[in-house]
Amino acid sequence: MATRTLQTEVLVVGAGPVGLMLAGELRLGGAGTVVLERRGAPTTESRASTLHARTMELLDSRGLLDALGTPPDEPLGHFGGVPLDLTLPSPWPGQWKVPQTRTEELLQEWALDLGADLRRGHELRAVRVGEDQVEAVAVGPGGRALRIRARFVVGCDGEDSTLRRLTGAEFPGRGAGRELLRADVAGIDVPNRRFQRLEKGLAIAARRGDGVTRVMVHEFGTAAEPRCGEPQFGEVAQVWKRVTGEDISGGTPLWVNSFGDANRQLVAYRRGPVLFAGDAAHRQMPIGGQALNLGLQDAVNLGWKLAAEVRGRAPRGLLDTYHAERHAVGRRVLANIRAQALLLLGGPEVDPVRILLGELIGERPEVREHLAGMISGLDIRYGGGPDSADALLGTRLPYLRLDGPSGPLTTRELLRASGRGLLLDLADDAGLRTAVGSFADRLVTVTARPAADSPLGAVRAVLVRPDGYIAWTGAEGEPAEPGIALNAWFGISDRN
Repeated sequence: MATRTLQTEVLVVGAGPVGLMLAGELRLGGAGTVVLERRGAPTTESRASTLHARTMELLDSRGLLDALGTPPDEPLGHFGGVPLDLTLPSPWPGQWKVPQTRTEELLQEWALDLGADLRRGHELRAVRVGEDQVEAVAVGPGGRALRIRARFVVGCDGEDSTLRRLTGAEFPGRGAGRELLRADVAGIDVPNRRFQRLEKGLAIAARRGDGVTRVMVHEFGTAAEPRCGEPQFGEVAQVWKRVTGEDISGGTPLWVNSFGDANRQLVAYRRGPVLFAGDAAHRQMPIGGQALNLGLQDAVNLGWKLAAEVRGRAPRGLLDTYHAERHAVGRRVLANIRAQALLLLGGPEVDPVRILLGELIGERPEVREHLAGMISGLDIRYGGGPDSADALLGTRLPYLRLDGPSGPLTTRELLRASGRGLLLDLADDAGLRTAVGSFADRLVTVTARPAADSPLGAVRAVLVRPDGYIAWTGAEGEPAEPGIALNAWFGISDRN
């Protein structure tokens, strides 16, 4: 049987939420994109169901939230099982309950509408990496081989990434020492439990509107054992009974799995034309929904940069900022997840620490805000620092009410769907607009005035990257000179 050959600019391996988000971002930036997925159909298992505030902001910036309707929002999260109010300044504070199946459906429709080429039922078997091209071989339905030549390949194929294995990418860290068993079960009636610590272990139960109950359980003192596949429901029922005294063996399991406290991160998110995002780049216990959100935000950070690279619009070094920015964010998230795993799965020896943390969260607003910002992704900052001359540099563009030429508008509206950067002129500076005119194919320029309560203070202009983070600000009383930032993030102007 003859091998077919396909040429593209970017090959994405994996059509989970991260791969589909990346495919949409790449197409928004004009990059030819093929997505390989070994599964023949979308998943029916909704393992990750929490979207945090920063992810909701990013989805809104791509015009995707209207299709979700109004999902349930829960402002009360946790840090290692210790209750934590996640409310912070954002249009979407808290944690939004969206089944993974719906997230994938939404992102697949978006990516396909933008022109991504999704090849389901194709399993990656081989990769050959050259200096400026990657050649991959996949086996599709009926055993037919497909050869794909691409300028770049991105592994979004999960914690057991095939691309990572085939390319020998270094993935140091620690394996799982403890684990939680998890199942969605129909036909059982047990009390809802929110991180209930009993004498023998940890028990969690949440009954959904359709009558299905998600249970999670850990028996204190037990170690994670190597597994060849997912656990059987009988094992979950036995551990549940030992911990809670309740018998759920008569229920009908819809799916069962386990997840341990393994904690690993790639040494490099990029090596030449090979990149990684999501769980293929970092493996962590999925506590509080952080794993999915971390991966989706990887994709948004990478997508516009990689599209600019393949379309010839990227300045030197732009693509390398993906590793520099997201590896640091991932390292911080993995550290907080490891701390949470100790608090969550540790036995009575961790109780004094849990009590102290609860007191700090309840009595020290700055502690609550620090932890909530970390979990929600709202405190991410690329470059600079809180003590730098420009306190806004590298932070996300905050939600603002503005008075535009045609009436009231918000920064939410300005960021939507274009996939381009934004120059927000807050002082009606004709000279500034002229200076950025040669970047018109990469920037949307808007003249507006902020409302009186603007958190931007005396700032008279803001340059925003396509992922919503501030690249430059012009202060009141200073000449507006965005040229260095424009060339650093959006490529050299035709006039230079």
